[in-house]
Amino acid sequence: MKHTDEIRVYYADTDAYGVVWHGAYLRWLEAGRIEFTNRVLGIDLKKLQENGCLLPVVELNIKYKVSAKPDDKLLLDTEIEQLRPSAIVFKQTLRNKETGIVNIVATVTCVAVDTKTNKMFRRLPECITRESCI
Repeated sequence: MKHTDEIRVYYADTDAYGVVWHGAYLRWLEAGRIEFTNRVLGIDLKKLQENGCLLPVVELNIKYKVSAKPDDKLLLDTEIEQLRPSAIVFKQTLRNKETGIVNIVATVTCVAVDTKTNKMFRRLPECITRESCI
């Protein structure tokens, strides 16, 4: 399953060179994962946290291909690349809506952490791994 978000580039997202600052992509990637988790998996991350579980990023790999510029309309595709017993790996691709040119490709690994002990769970919560979610 895949979820697509639409993003518009604003001047606040750019750097001194007039292209999107590399850190702005991280914000968009996080928003895409939150939307995917909520809309596709049906998991409310706030409730998950209230029940003692967080899903922090433990590994992030981004390949920057083409810089986005102010006023570009972008599409961010988010999907599960791999579901491990104790981790979920997302694949995220950001592309220009009008041209289809890919700006970045990212893989992001998240693990389940107990909010009381700050230790990683040995297994992802069932609400993430059940087949109806993936």
